Amino acid sequence: MARIAQESPGAPHILIVGGGYVGMYTALRLQKKLRRELKRGEVRVTVVDPNSYMTYQPFLPEAAAGNISPRHVVVPLRRVLPRCTVRKARVTELNHDEGWAIVQPLAGPPERISYDYLVMAAGAVPRLLPIPGLAENGISLKTVGEAIHLRNHVLEQLEIAESTDDAELRRKALTFVFVGGGFAGVEAVAELEDMTRDATKYMRKVTPQDLRFILVEAAGRILPEVGPDMGKWTAEQLRGRGIDVKMNTLLESAVDGRIELSDGSSFQAGTLVWNAGVKAAPVVRRGGLPVDEKGRVKGTEYLTIEGMVRAFTAGDNAAIPDLTQEGMYCPPNAQHAVRQAKLLGDNIVRSLRGKTLKPYVHGNIGAVAGLGLHKGVAQTYGFKVKGWPAWFMHRTYHGAKVPTFNRKLRVVADWTLALFLKRETVSLATVEQPRADFQLAALDDVRPRDRAADQPKEPAA
Repeated sequence: MARIAQESPGAPHILIVGGGYVGMYTALRLQKKLRRELKRGEVRVTVVDPNSYMTYQPFLPEAAAGNISPRHVVVPLRRVLPRCTVRKARVTELNHDEGWAIVQPLAGPPERISYDYLVMAAGAVPRLLPIPGLAENGISLKTVGEAIHLRNHVLEQLEIAESTDDAELRRKALTFVFVGGGFAGVEAVAELEDMTRDATKYMRKVTPQDLRFILVEAAGRILPEVGPDMGKWTAEQLRGRGIDVKMNTLLESAVDGRIELSDGSSFQAGTLVWNAGVKAAPVVRRGGLPVDEKGRVKGTEYLTIEGMVRAFTAGDNAAIPDLTQEGMYCPPNAQHAVRQAKLLGDNIVRSLRGKTLKPYVHGNIGAVAGLGLHKGVAQTYGFKVKGWPAWFMHRTYHGAKVPTFNRKLRVVADWTLALFLKRETVSLATVEQPRADFQLAALDDVRPRDRAADQPKEPAA
């Protein structure tokens, strides 16, 4: 039974489901546009997200490679949204016709809260396929937790190879498979290959030639966002670094770490990274909202939900018409999400004040991708850039776009220190089992007492 939250009567309540790009930037826009109303309690804004921070996802590959501290790629929501209520919880159900949502907090019973305006900004989750062994052995790169785990796991594989003479175990540990040739997959394999190559400088038994990186892509090209020519150039560059780029190839099985591909190859791999697409967050399907064949919320050019009043959406979980290309939808990237969120916030304010909503119109300015330290590829405003200039463009663009001055400064500080200090290549895999040594020590303390208790007692004199 859900507990009913106490509500302030009369004040319009705006519920934002999701604290990512769209959720956070919409709330920031509302704070700016409704500053007086929020201060006087005439409007209320609640942001509900399983995490109390927003993740700047373009920096996750660099965080996994150790170029940026993981804490510097996240923005604390409560710090940047002081006039909003931030709930670290999940929306498990909602009924927009009646204006209520069921929220499941970290602890305790679920809670029912009422709202007047809905913003569906739950974002996307990895789109998994029914491939045997994938769920048990794969990992994505969508969250800062996954970036931290992936970094520790990859470095731990190097440690395994360094500390054993078992040839089969070494081959498995030093084989890294990345599935998906879009931005996430290409940047991940490039950054982590760069990091592991650097880490081998401090090892005696593992050399760069021992590393085996494989990029698997179902389509006939990688990085479609930068065009066919630059995608082909990127594939050549990756192959020149020893990365095996397999296109028109599918992952068919990953049971027990044995990778089987559609080209007939089969081998053991200690690492499997899945970046082959995303789908709308599950809450979208539980809310009774209109969705398209891909499971995305049907949106309009005004960023409203089709057929609903006082309901808005944008970002990865929404199908928003691209008015610059007839019959197309805005791609699910940060460039569109941030711009959509600002207009979404403005349109909510217009709705509150009885004004006409404005349509979302934005032409794609291009794309940039980092391929490791001092390497990149870009296509922007029709210009094709590659190598060091593209890497510099990548860092300049994202350094400017990461939210808040605090995070900009910290990221730039990380990059600046990296110019003078060597990259850290230490695995902290033990942080994922922090109580293991404690439990072992406790077990050792118990054993002597158990042995004494088991000794037969001498008969009394």
